[in-house]
Amino acid sequence: MEIYLYIALFAPLVGSLFSALFGASPKTKVTGIVASGLLFVSFVSSSILLSYVLGGHTVHVEMMTWMATGDLYIPFGFVVDQVSVVMMMVVTIVSTVVHVYSIGYMDHDKGFNRFFSYLSAFVFSMMVLVMSDNFLGLFIGWEGVGLCSWLLIGFWYHKESATWAANEAFIMNRIADLAMLVGIFMLYWNLGSLQYDVVFANITTLPVVVITWIGIFLFIGAMGKSAQFPLHTWLADAMEGPTPVSALIHAATMVTAGVYLVVRANPIYSEIPNMGLFIASLGAFVALFAASMALVNRDMKRIIAYSTLSQLGYMFVAAGLGAYWVALFHLMAHAFFKALLFLGAGNVMHAMHDELDPFKMGGLRKVMKGTFIMMTLASVALAGIYPFAGFFSKDLILEVAFVDHHYIIYSVLLFTAMLTAFYSFRLVALIFHGEERYKLFGIHPHEAYKFMLIAMAPLLVLAIIAGAFKGSYYQLVTSLLPSGEYHVHSIATYWIMTIGTQLLVLAAIAFAYKKYSSWSSVPDGTSALEQSFGYKLLANQYYIPWFYEEVFSKTYRKLSHCLWKEIDLKIVDAMVDGIAGVVYKTGEKTHKIQNGNLSDMLRWMVIGLVILMLFAVGFSVLAMFAQAQVEFVRIYIGELVLGIGLVLVAVSVLLVTYHAASIRKTGKGR
Repeated sequence: MEIYLYIALFAPLVGSLFSALFGASPKTKVTGIVASGLLFVSFVSSSILLSYVLGGHTVHVEMMTWMATGDLYIPFGFVVDQVSVVMMMVVTIVSTVVHVYSIGYMDHDKGFNRFFSYLSAFVFSMMVLVMSDNFLGLFIGWEGVGLCSWLLIGFWYHKESATWAANEAFIMNRIADLAMLVGIFMLYWNLGSLQYDVVFANITTLPVVVITWIGIFLFIGAMGKSAQFPLHTWLADAMEGPTPVSALIHAATMVTAGVYLVVRANPIYSEIPNMGLFIASLGAFVALFAASMALVNRDMKRIIAYSTLSQLGYMFVAAGLGAYWVALFHLMAHAFFKALLFLGAGNVMHAMHDELDPFKMGGLRKVMKGTFIMMTLASVALAGIYPFAGFFSKDLILEVAFVDHHYIIYSVLLFTAMLTAFYSFRLVALIFHGEERYKLFGIHPHEAYKFMLIAMAPLLVLAIIAGAFKGSYYQLVTSLLPSGEYHVHSIATYWIMTIGTQLLVLAAIAFAYKKYSSWSSVPDGTSALEQSFGYKLLANQYYIPWFYEEVFSKTYRKLSHCLWKEIDLKIVDAMVDGIAGVVYKTGEKTHKIQNGNLSDMLRWMVIGLVILMLFAVGFSVLAMFAQAQVEFVRIYIGELVLGIGLVLVAVSVLLVTYHAASIRKTGKGR
């Protein structure tokens, strides 16, 4: 099975390197085809490994020694177990679809070859992250994902907004990654190893306070990668990248890494009192927080991005409450319908000449039937309607909160589910229903290439049926993760909760359709609603980006400018320039010494020797007076006598040399 592990891991890397060979060349579809084919090969290998793991086996390989010095030993090791194989399947399925889709989406882009090189490298980094058998290997993949996200978000680097968004994502994640690195250092410092099996077997030997700090630092890293408050602002701005990138980031790679870290490190978090409750509370807050911002947003991709942020909150609620297998299940189900939503949004963008405001669309179901069906069904899955995948995973998280008696968290998630249904179908209604408002802007929409729709079809199927695999999935992952089952004890209560949730969600969908399905105008920002404080608060993301800009960014720029003017220029540069000036002037004054005259050069050598001897004598005298003890005085008297003797010899040599030079100059003595 080792060969399949290597194929699954390195096939995306080969695709990236192959595409990089043509990075500066004109567009050639062969790069997209080869990269997509290699991703499919990785998917097939992952499927074979899944069947092997389902038989109760794992694959653990040590490819080579990476670091070995003293007690430190870290190999390039990879493991395919019940958790990593689920992530491998999610990553390869979604990535293969995204790669095939991108062949059509990036068809007219000059950076076609470069795009596929970055995209495949993105997938390879994620595979390293989920397949590593130690925390440092995970961190390497973690940083690789961050680098590739920077390259892809800022792919259209000629746009200032794209480069700004890429830098924001990169810097925000570096803040979190520093904390994560501290957590990894603490693990090694206290346990002497970073291997998962060693760490998890010995974590209980550490004091609770040490485990707590390790868990906190690791979770800060997860907060940055999964865009949890307050490190969340980069996620919506990351929509500046090409839409396939958004699909990959939100469904299968970057933002899911934080959830994976918490799930993988569950033995650590299980030992920390109240840490799980904090994670769950933060997740519930983020779920509602993000959903509220999606209610009024007028950017199609940002609405879907806020949806991702909200669903990540659901996942952290499950993980925080100890239902790690539920968090991973929702991660898997969410990946399919969220990737489908983003790719559908990409079709709409192409049809609308990159327009993102859904209020400028309307009636697109007439010309984009395939995209309309797919985005509608993906929204149904996102809303959690039975029997779609979202119903099984989201309702299970609600059930976990209810069974554990966290009724406030349950209420927040239930309300968030209603908001999710509302803004999802607000988007569908504005894009595909109502009057054809795009005609006001002279746009002539068209459906995407057929092969792009065909490529999206597997995601549609999985968004519908993934929930049916809940039983086999549970048996697979609970052999490694805690196996708690969450069932409401009363059947009547269960049905009341389930039916009630479905009715509330359907009511939200009906309200969204009633309000927006016949929309005929384009808001200009002057209506009473748009002028209200609540609307502006949500539209401006609670003014958090403004706060960051005013308090942190501007303060940092002012401090940097002050340090540059007052410290760098006036002190550091002045010292450097002063030293350089002294050296230059000294050289200018003393270069006459090197005149080629042997007598003059010998004279200067003797002068230098005398100066050195005087320094030696001076230091000896100072040392002698600085020491009051007799033994030391005796020692320094001897040094002083030796120094004086050397000075006398030097002076004698100087006088003889000077006299000889004088005789030679006057010609006497010949």
